[in-house]
Amino acid sequence: MNLNITDPAIMFSGISLLFLAYTNRYLALASIVRSLNKGLRNQAQENSIRQIQNLNLRINLIKYMQVFGIISFLFCVFAMLSLFWGNQILGEVFFVMSLVTMVISLLISLNEILKSGESLKIELETTRAHDLKNK
Repeated sequence: MNLNITDPAIMFSGISLLFLAYTNRYLALASIVRSLNKGLRNQAQENSIRQIQNLNLRINLIKYMQVFGIISFLFCVFAMLSLFWGNQILGEVFFVMSLVTMVISLLISLNEILKSGESLKIELETTRAHDLKNK
C-alpha cells in the first residue's frame, strides 16, 4: 500500500460533519434535560427517574463519541505529518489507527441512537398512562 499525503486529508470533511451531527445530538439532549428539570419542579412524574437514567447514559455515550472522533482526527493529522516527513510506514499505521478510532466512534453513535429510541418509548408509556387516566 502506498499512501499519499492527500489520502488522510479526505477524512477531514467527514470528521467535521460527524462532529456537527454529534454536537447537534448533544444540544438536543441538553434541551431535553432542561425541560425535564423544569417539569420536575412543577410536578413529579413516574417516568422521570427512567428518563434521567437514559439521558445520563446518552450524554456519556455522546462524550465518548466525541472523544474517539477527536482521537481519530489527531491520528489523521499524525498520518499526514508522517507522510509529509517521508515516513510511509508510520503514516500508514496512524491512518489505520484513525480509521479504527472512527469506527469505534460510529459504533458508540449507533448505540446512542438505539438508546434514544428507548427514551421515546418511555415518553409513549407516559402518554398512554395519562390517556388511560383521563378515560
